Amino acid sequence: MKTIFNNTERAELIERIELLTPNNTAQWGKMNVYQMIKHCTIWNDWVLGRNKHHYKQEFLGKIFGKMALKGMIKDDKPLKKNVPAGIFAVKDNMGQVDAAQKKNWMEQIESYGHYSNPDFIHDFFGKMETEQIGIFVYKHMDHHLRQFGV
Repeated sequence: MKTIFNNTERAELIERIELLTPNNTAQWGKMNVYQMIKHCTIWNDWVLGRNKHHYKQEFLGKIFGKMALKGMIKDDKPLKKNVPAGIFAVKDNMGQVDAAQKKNWMEQIESYGHYSNPDFIHDFFGKMETEQIGIFVYKHMDHHLRQFGV
């Protein structure tokens, strides 16, 4: 199973991020490429424990979260299309895709090589094992890169 904690998979994601341009268009969903990059970097900050995020599992997650997570990471199938971004939705659509944005995202991907955030609790899935986080993060990054054709 692919995981963000594997050097090869991180390198592959970084190569794909480098291919993104302002001209990439979404094959599904409502985000443009700027919004997608911003969404992914905000989301990674959350998982990595940056910017003092408050972690708390939602009530419905306490009931269905573990089951949903198991179904999502049980195999190599990509994440489903058009899943809402929730609190990580980016409304600002006027930004520009630039080298600094991509560099920030690539540095975040690299930082998973020494991941340590024992406080992380997914708002729906709840407390996750490190292996589960690795698979889920990889799938989330892959999902958005596929969304924009890279």
